[in-house]
Amino acid sequence: MKTSNVLVLIFVLLYINASTEWPTHTVCKEDNLEIHYKSCDPQQDFAFSIDRCSDVTTHTFNIRAAIVLRHSIKELYVKIDLIINGKTILTYSDTLCGPGYSKLIFCGKKKGEHLYYEGPVTLGIKEIPQGDYTISAKLTNEDRVTVACADFTVKNYLEY
Repeated sequence: MKTSNVLVLIFVLLYINASTEWPTHTVCKEDNLEIHYKSCDPQQDFAFSIDRCSDVTTHTFNIRAAIVLRHSIKELYVKIDLIINGKTILTYSDTLCGPGYSKLIFCGKKKGEHLYYEGPVTLGIKEIPQGDYTISAKLTNEDRVTVACADFTVKNYLEY
């Protein structure tokens, strides 16, 4: 019995090392709105969820996100690209943590710490654009090392 458990563990570890990308996770899927994501960091996946797809269409909605930090966060920068048909249409970047100020509660977290956030997020837009597109989000620290990275696929056919 123990030998079979060891063999399964070895198989899983070999499969993980042989795999070149993370699986696609479903954030939500309703009649006219689907959101999926895949980590684009080859060394780390993370957890992300919302309660209902329809919540995303409101100005503010609740999320849950978790990751174990592979790098400390003294400074944290975000870059978000809107990609349609393989072309970057819009780019947004911002400083989330910096010397003397922080926009997030987890600024200053150290490597190895568990980062968990559950609470409201405001997108700052009135409507989620209709159509099929990708939102690429990347968080980097003061050393320009990737803290987290994901590509979100959005399929929105909601009527506003």
